[in-house]
This record gives sequence, C-alpha cells and structure tokens, in this order.
Amino acid sequence: MLVLDQLSRGDKQIRNLSIIILSGLLLLVAVLWHLQIFSSGKYVQRLENQAYRTVREPAVRGSIYDKNGTVLASSRPAYSISLYVKDLSKAGLFSEEYRRLKKIAEYGKLNVLERSRIARFNVVSNTISELSRIVGVDLVIDEERFNRHYLQTRALPLHVMRDVSSEILARFMESPVRPVGLGIETEAFRQYPLNSVGGHLLGFLVRRQVEEEDIPYSYQMPDYVGRVGLEGVFEKELRGLPGAKSVLVDNTGYRQEENRLIIPVAGQNAYLTIDAEVQKVAERALKEAKQDVKGAVVVLDVTNGDILALVSAPSYDPNLFIPQISSANWAVYNDENTMPTLCRATYGAYAPGSIFKIVVGLAALESGLDPNKVLYSEGSYQLGRRRIADTAPSGDYDFRRAFLRSSNSYFISVGLDSGLSSLMRMGEQFFLGQRTGIPTMQEVSGFYPTASFVEAQRKRGIPWTVGNTANLCIGQGDITVTPLQMAVMTAAIANGGTVYWPRLVMRLESWDPLNKLSGEVYPAGRVRGTLQVSARNLKVLQDAMLADVEDREGTGSRAQTRNMRVCGKTGTAEVKQGSRLIRKDTWFVAYAPYESPRYAISVLVEAGASGGLTCAPVARKIFEELVLMESRQRRVQS
Repeated sequence: MLVLDQLSRGDKQIRNLSIIILSGLLLLVAVLWHLQIFSSGKYVQRLENQAYRTVREPAVRGSIYDKNGTVLASSRPAYSISLYVKDLSKAGLFSEEYRRLKKIAEYGKLNVLERSRIARFNVVSNTISELSRIVGVDLVIDEERFNRHYLQTRALPLHVMRDVSSEILARFMESPVRPVGLGIETEAFRQYPLNSVGGHLLGFLVRRQVEEEDIPYSYQMPDYVGRVGLEGVFEKELRGLPGAKSVLVDNTGYRQEENRLIIPVAGQNAYLTIDAEVQKVAERALKEAKQDVKGAVVVLDVTNGDILALVSAPSYDPNLFIPQISSANWAVYNDENTMPTLCRATYGAYAPGSIFKIVVGLAALESGLDPNKVLYSEGSYQLGRRRIADTAPSGDYDFRRAFLRSSNSYFISVGLDSGLSSLMRMGEQFFLGQRTGIPTMQEVSGFYPTASFVEAQRKRGIPWTVGNTANLCIGQGDITVTPLQMAVMTAAIANGGTVYWPRLVMRLESWDPLNKLSGEVYPAGRVRGTLQVSARNLKVLQDAMLADVEDREGTGSRAQTRNMRVCGKTGTAEVKQGSRLIRKDTWFVAYAPYESPRYAISVLVEAGASGGLTCAPVARKIFEELVLMESRQRRVQS
C-alpha cells in the first residue's frame, strides 16, 4: 500500500516508474500472446517439419607395425575442401540466381522445380570456379553428383577436393576472400609408408557398403573395409567401434545443429613378426632375378616359425586403393597374365621339382638306404618304354653326389625302392597338402597324394602306376606346394625335425588399455609336429644340402655367402599343357648358418632358367644382408 499512498500524494517519480513497469508487463504479455496464440501454428508446423538424422562416423583404423616398431600401415589426417550447401541458401544466392533465370526467356518457360535445380547448380558451379582460381587447380563439379547430394545428403558437407596437399590448403586458408559455403573437413585416411613393400601381407581397403547394422543410420561418413591380407582378416579388430552423431535438419533438409551420441573408439594395433628391412631386401633381390619377374620369397626363423619376410612379385601399392582405385590402375592390377594382387607365396600352387628330393631322400634313408652305396646312372632313367631325362651326367652316384648334382635317375631308383607308402608318410610329416593357417585370406593347401586319394582314383578306374611314383620322386606329377610350405619344410630340416606353425602376427594391442578392446597375443613356437626320423639320417641330409652349395659340382653354388655357411637345394619343374612345355618354374630352398641354423629361405621364380642360375643368387643376396644386419646389431649391443 505504500506505493498507492505515494501515487495518491502525487509523487511524480513513483508514478513514472509505475508507468514504465506496467508498460513492460503489457509488452511482455503482448509478445507472449503473439508467440503462443497468434504464431503458434507456424512454429508447430516448423517443429513438425524438423527431424533428427543419425550419422555414422568411422573410427580411426588401428596401425600395423613390424617386429621392430616400423610402421607398415597407419591412419593420417586428410584435409578436404568441402561445400556446405546450406550456407549458399542462407546467403540468398540460390534465390538471387533463380530470379535472374526467371527473367531469361529460355529459362522463364521452365517449371519452378526445373528452374530451381538449374539455379542451384549454377551457384555451386560458380563457387567451384572461384575455388579453382584461388587454389590454382582446374576443378569441375559433376551435375549429377551434386543433384544426388542435394536430394539425399544435403545435411552433410559435399567434398570438392579430398586429401589436398599442404600447398593447396595454404592457398585456400590464406586467401583474403573465400567463396561462401566452402570450408575445411578433416578425416582419417589409410596410408602405407613403405608403399608396395609388404603389399600382399597387408592387403588393401575398399569403400564400405551399406550393411544390415547400418539400418539405424540416416547417413554414413566415408569408411573403408579390408578386402584381403591382414586388413581383411583383422577387419573387425583394426576398424574399431564407429561413433554416431545426431543432426537436426529443417524442413528443407539443411543442418541446424549437431549433437554427438557415441564417441568413436580407435581400432587395435597389430604387431607382426615381419622385419621390414628383411622384407625390403627380399623384395629387391627377387626383382633383380629377372625382368618382369613373377615369383615369391619366404624367410623364416627356424627356431620358432616366425615369418621374417613374405614376398610376392609383381606386387601392388595399397595406397592406390585410397580413396578409390582408378580404372587404369585396376586394369593393371587385374591383368590375368601378371596377376599382381595374387600372393604367390601362399596362393600359388607349384610343382616342387627337385627340391622335393629332400623328402624323397629322407624317406629312402629311413627305409634303410645306405648313403654310401653307389648306383650307376646312364644319364637317364628307363621305365618300360618311357625314358625320363636327367640333367646330371652319367656316372656313379652315392647319396651325397646324387643330391648335389640333383640326379633324377638316382632318386627315382631309391624312391621306387622305398615305395609309395613310405613317400606318402614322409610328406605327411611335413603336412604337405594342408594349409599352414597364415592369416592372409589367400592360401591354398596344394596337393599331396594320400592313401585315400589313391584308393578313390583306383575305384574310378584310374590306377596309381609306377610312372606316377617315378614322377613324384622328382617333384612332378600329382604334387603341388606353396613357397611358404617349402620354407616350413626347410626350417624343420634345419632345426632338427620340429615343424612349426608359421607365425605372422605377434599380438593385437589396444591403443588404450582401459577400453574393452583388450587385444590378443599369438604365442611363438607353436609346434605342429615332429619328424619321426633318426638324427643320423637327418645329419646325412643336412650335409648333402651343405655340399649342394659348397661343393664345386653343386647346383646351388651361387648361393655361397661370405661369413655364413649355407645349406640348400635347387629345383626346376616343368609346366606343360598336354605334351607342350609352357615354362619351367625354378626353386631354391636353403637355411643358414650350417653350424647353428637361424634362417630358412624359399625362393620361387616362374619361367626361370634353373634353380641354380635364377633362384640361388636371390637367396645369397638375402643371406648377405642378414650377415650385415647381425653385425650391425652386435655393434649396437656392444
């Protein structure tokens, strides 16, 4: 009542203050009435026309490292210049262009939708032209692509230039005047720092397609999945967990605001048994074997089965698949004559030729062959009316000389004496005809005859003959192997008879030990089997392999390495189509050093001259580099 008393007494200041307060209250009531009563229909309609869209955001893909921590695959930030269509609309550029077109006779006759479409594209095209002037690069926007973006994903930015260089980025950012609607977007791009080195091991990525799990999402940011190699096998672990954000769009489809719903969780990192330096050396040595070489190299640690290098030639660069491989590059990689994407080290099945005499010789020794017994060879082997050629000259041969000269006659003779069952049992001890389980998504089992196979063939009217066994004794006929299988075989001979499962991945490890991606460890030295052979016979075979490299008559003499005694075996297998010779596939398998074996190497070259001429020098170059690497390591440790 104090205020009323003051007003009744004619207090001018109180009266003026009361008028101001009352006017404010009346104004507030009027505004509320206008918003809640008069304009309510408009806001209700706008609210009804707004909607939330969920967007899937890919996580940063985990990295892949070699055994020493060298990065083989990682994710890097890539900067893209993107166009925000909403900004062009808010600036009135679409409306302005629409009105301009309406005044032109040829456009004035068009309907509203068609004229609007042309107006939008004209504005976008002019914007891109201005961007071209700024960055100094000719740019063209595809009309169909823009229209598809406008109709389906206009709430998201349209990438105009993806993964731009630092120079282009600097030009854009330093421009005093930038066109309306253009901005910078950052995304994670896969990169392979060593380019094609280890390409077949790593595999490559392709654009991710919409999957069933994507049903809750309205939009998806660009993402990739592994197709083959480690990228494919460990896709789930490397990919991580995608995130999600909610985008509020208005009735025209433009973005109004964003809210993050789920934070992406980066994928796990993979650590391999591969030594990047050995891998580089092996790839270089194989490329130098012959022009346009097609072949493979495998380097194993004989003490535990770890794969130190796995090479296939020709190779490919996984970087070319990001963001999308060009049609020209894909034509090269999809060439059926060279097949660069084929991992010949694990997916190529070849006749082993004379390197299979390792198995035949060991089977014969276990069957009671006296290694000092001398057999005379006429320079060929006569089997009925069939004459089997021999590259070794006529003369007397004991086990050692027959091995280092690679006498077909000798090994056919002792192999037939041993019998098919003995040969099959020995091959089974090396797990021939079975996969090694290497995680590349590209491995074949090869073929090795078994008793069940022989019986099945007999029931079909295709009996196993002495000629079949003779072919088997020299690594021809009904047998195919992979270079990895031959490396595993050689390692077992070197280490005294232990056949290991080859290991390629040491561990998967989360970037954050606190998250639920806990990782996994793959133990070294998993024993797959043990050769049931005597130490004496194994020593006879090892000494024969040493002689093949060190003896002046040895076919593997070109593998001699300074400061490391090498044991090996050459091989050449004929590839025929009917009776016509197509090519000769050449081999060399070896291990070193003789006194304390650490490394086993398998080399294959398609259409080579011979195992001794083409493949043995490849192994020598690798062994020589291994000697230097060990020397450097000793100096560092001292």
